[in-house]
Amino acid sequence: MTEPEILDRWLRPHGLALAPGSDFAPLSGGIANRNDRIELATGPAVLRRPPPGVLAAGASDMAREWRVLSALTPHFAIVPRALAFCDDADVLGTPFLVLEYRAGVAIGGTLPAGADARLVDATLGQMIALHALDPAAIGLGDLGRPEGFYPRQLAGWAKRAAAVWPGGLPAPAAVLLAALEGTPPPDGGTPVLLHMDLKPDNLLVDPATMAPRALIDWDMATRGPRGFDLAVLLSYWIEPGDPAAVHALNAVPSLTPGWPGRAEIAARYRALGGADPGPLGWPLALARLRLAVAWMQLYRKWQRGEMAGDRYAGFATLALAILDQAAAELAKDCA
Repeated sequence: MTEPEILDRWLRPHGLALAPGSDFAPLSGGIANRNDRIELATGPAVLRRPPPGVLAAGASDMAREWRVLSALTPHFAIVPRALAFCDDADVLGTPFLVLEYRAGVAIGGTLPAGADARLVDATLGQMIALHALDPAAIGLGDLGRPEGFYPRQLAGWAKRAAAVWPGGLPAPAAVLLAALEGTPPPDGGTPVLLHMDLKPDNLLVDPATMAPRALIDWDMATRGPRGFDLAVLLSYWIEPGDPAAVHALNAVPSLTPGWPGRAEIAARYRALGGADPGPLGWPLALARLRLAVAWMQLYRKWQRGEMAGDRYAGFATLALAILDQAAAELAKDCA
């Protein structure tokens, strides 16, 4: 049987069915999880699966995403409805989700014609709205472990760093880890819901008005300090004066002439109504460690033949450049 036939057979007892002749049509933009447009008898939907091959601990958690989406949908209109979840890897090779399809564009490192800096407020506005939700009131009061969030995140990413560099940590990773471990993290404040990767290419927008249509990719969502969601966004936010080697990240259109820098983004979060995120120097360094290790995880998958495409070939070099920048800026921040 073909994969669409297998999926259709699984869907039918769950009250869903593929439209006759439906196939899997890959949606562009993602670099890890697989997202395919499918046609149900009732209309378009999205089949969402982890990438093939070996997964890092906690990565691409479809069960977490199912739980979070199911809880958020009645309270947060920007979230697409989760229609079905399968935790049986024997069906399609991995656990998977079927989600409501919403039309919109995901904007990465290059700003398309007609798009503009309204995308900044659209992104920050959704972050602020998410942080304003009461986790307990929507059934997510036990999501994650917000107590000791920063030390636990640091320990987890240090362990993942050791896994992706099994021959020993490269100097930039060792220097950054020592600096983070030797500097106390800020007080996180009252825990809020965190997306953990809230950036423009995870926000589908109207291409003409920049109006948000869907906030996607919830597989890492948890509770923790609001400053970390902002720090994650800032870790992708490359400025023209940053070291040339990190310009290759090109994950958000922050190098567009006239666009705001990181300090302006943090100030805009507050101006739009976000509560004080606290000091961001240490969280930003942690977010950059996370980003560099995640890029190395993808590079290792590419090396093993689990990911296709030349885009991953430079990820190891880029990861080291991100670590260098993180260590240098943290040292400056702590001086």
